[in-house]
Amino acid sequence: MASDIYKRAREQRIGGSKMAVLLPLRPAPQMDSLSFTTWLANIRWWQVMLLMVVWPLQALAQGSVTVDSAITVLYRWAPFLLLNGFLFNVLISVLSMALGTGLGVLLGMTLISKWFPLRFLGNTGTAFFRNAPWLVLLFVVLLAFPFELNIFGTRVPLPGWIKAVIGLSLPVAANIAIIVRGAIQSVPSAQWEAAESLSFSRMQTLWQIIIPQCIKRMIPPWMNWYAILTMATPLCSILGTEEMVTLTRQAMEAEGNKPELLMPFYGFILILFFLYCYPIAKLTVRLERKFAVKL
Repeated sequence: MASDIYKRAREQRIGGSKMAVLLPLRPAPQMDSLSFTTWLANIRWWQVMLLMVVWPLQALAQGSVTVDSAITVLYRWAPFLLLNGFLFNVLISVLSMALGTGLGVLLGMTLISKWFPLRFLGNTGTAFFRNAPWLVLLFVVLLAFPFELNIFGTRVPLPGWIKAVIGLSLPVAANIAIIVRGAIQSVPSAQWEAAESLSFSRMQTLWQIIIPQCIKRMIPPWMNWYAILTMATPLCSILGTEEMVTLTRQAMEAEGNKPELLMPFYGFILILFFLYCYPIAKLTVRLERKFAVKL
């Protein structure tokens, strides 16, 4: 319709009208605002894997290193990167999750405390560590903790990977605390009233009645945060920890820092983390549907 108005106005002006006619703006081409989002949402896992194969091949085609030589170099370093690098990332994630879960349960108990000062401290600590950047927390832990501890005259070294475990467990603990509080609050109030009628103390009610019912509900979000934590473990490379990314850089330096090896090596890291975290994500969704509260 806008194009018809534009044509009529132009014909009137060309036809010798003495009145000034303001021509309307040409209509801009219409585009679906959700087209890109729809395309992105429809991407399948096999398309991502195909891109991870084609992109390194295209990068190799522009360099001096051939595909065969790049695959040979990666094949030579793959066992070392897998056993000494990626498995160490998994170890850091497991230890950080264990420490974060323990701290998170204790912190979650403070969030439901009836004592206001304890509840205020718990809410403040939870809000702080939930909203603090993980990379900044790692830097703070690196600078705050010494390189060694003097325990009764004995010097105990404090390596970078232990600092990484502590630094990663802090935001995890804050998020686990929210999960614990939400799970406890989801239990029907009749459970509390029944325990009170049986003369249970508040602590007995929590640990013997309420928390055992919350474990199933906490497993899916707990697994989700473990997957997030695992994907964040490459941040430990800033602490000098010899994990996957650090060893990959060292392997590339040993091969002469050829730019053509960037995509194969880092693509290998991407594939390993995807193969480890994707099943966890699928299992999390399945358990969430299984343990969902039926209303």
